[in-house]
Amino acid sequence: MKLETTASLNEHIDIKVFDHWLDNLDSPTRESFVAFAESNNSVIEIYLYSRFLGYNGSITSCDLWIAKHYSKPDHRSVLLSEIMEMQEDIRKLREDIENFAVKRDSGVARIAGMQKELRGTIAQVENYTANKDRKGLLMAGADQAIRELLMIFKDDPIEGPLQEASMSVWAKMQLSE
Repeated sequence: MKLETTASLNEHIDIKVFDHWLDNLDSPTRESFVAFAESNNSVIEIYLYSRFLGYNGSITSCDLWIAKHYSKPDHRSVLLSEIMEMQEDIRKLREDIENFAVKRDSGVARIAGMQKELRGTIAQVENYTANKDRKGLLMAGADQAIRELLMIFKDDPIEGPLQEASMSVWAKMQLSE
């Protein structure tokens, strides 16, 4: 990054680029997109939807716009921090058992229960990540296929109905898990 360039200036420009694109959408499409962005926690899905609607900018602009207008929970980070805390609790309990602060038999039983909970949380993170990745890849593939179809039938009488059908397919995919 050049010395004269600041990250906040770039962020401001990127957000303005996305705002400009959004302002140029027709009212029903803009309202639909904003409602989707507000209710969806996946930046990638929001970006893909914007691409589907004709946005040609970067995911960075979209991400900054989302961060400015809608705070999104990061469930994966929460689960990962819980895993770190569980590991620390298990370590402390082992230490307490070695220092005779906790009886060995009850301490070992508690460790076993904590490890089971830890493994469950790890599995939950892996499942959460795999599901998000899989849906993101499916949505990206659908976006690519729909764009190619629309380009093939550009300026063809079937273009209008194809556009409507693609919106229906996109909406159905958004709702599926």
